[in-house]
Amino acid sequence: MYFLLANLSFIDLSLSSVTAPKMIADFFSKRKVISVKGCLAQIFLLHFFGGSELVTLIAMAFDRYVAICKPLRYTTIMCGNVCVGIVVAAWGVGFLHSVSQLAFAVNLPFCGPNKVDSFYCDLPRVIKLACADTYRLDIMVIANSGILTVCSFVLLSISYTIILMTIQRRPSDGSSKALSTLTAHITVVLLFFGPCIFIYAWPFPTKSLDKFLAVFYSVVTPLLNPIIYTLRNTEMKIAMRRLRKWNLNFSVKS
Repeated sequence: MYFLLANLSFIDLSLSSVTAPKMIADFFSKRKVISVKGCLAQIFLLHFFGGSELVTLIAMAFDRYVAICKPLRYTTIMCGNVCVGIVVAAWGVGFLHSVSQLAFAVNLPFCGPNKVDSFYCDLPRVIKLACADTYRLDIMVIANSGILTVCSFVLLSISYTIILMTIQRRPSDGSSKALSTLTAHITVVLLFFGPCIFIYAWPFPTKSLDKFLAVFYSVVTPLLNPIIYTLRNTEMKIAMRRLRKWNLNFSVKS
């Protein structure tokens, strides 16, 4: 679990670093400009880390399923090689997903006005600027990102439902810790997939809502994920209590 959490934290740090620095720089600049290469780089990295996080969340759901539903076989199933293979698969899927997305935008003809109505470049917004019929491209984006996101969310919902049903059959003493950890997982899944579904699969887009979800998905969610897991982790709670007591003792002595 901690190996997958470390990988998720690294992905969140990378995901927020794709858009946040340029967004902050634009707040202090009157002329908000990004080059074509920079725009394409944002599209590539955004979908690269987003696709990797999607697979990582599915892997974490499988990890919790094995830990709760098959506890005696957990160390055998989730061995070191399996965890490394999962992480490699997550990065590989993210790369393939990003390359397939970027292939749609590289050869698009742009003749102006080249103004992206958002805080960063993303494929659905860049496609709207093309001087060509983009209906088929819109369908391909929905099929690539939207359906993939919705199917993954449905799969995760089914898996967590099975885990919750298993927890209800267990004694209350053994299920409280599992339920606490599972609550953190479900919260992170909702925070990640909610904006993704609205951005890539919702048929009735709203500009103001899209901008809010864009910031929420690229900046807020990656910052919230470590906090959610930290507050739900028993060892981290104990460490924070020790640190608080140490600060109180230090302040009294000084």
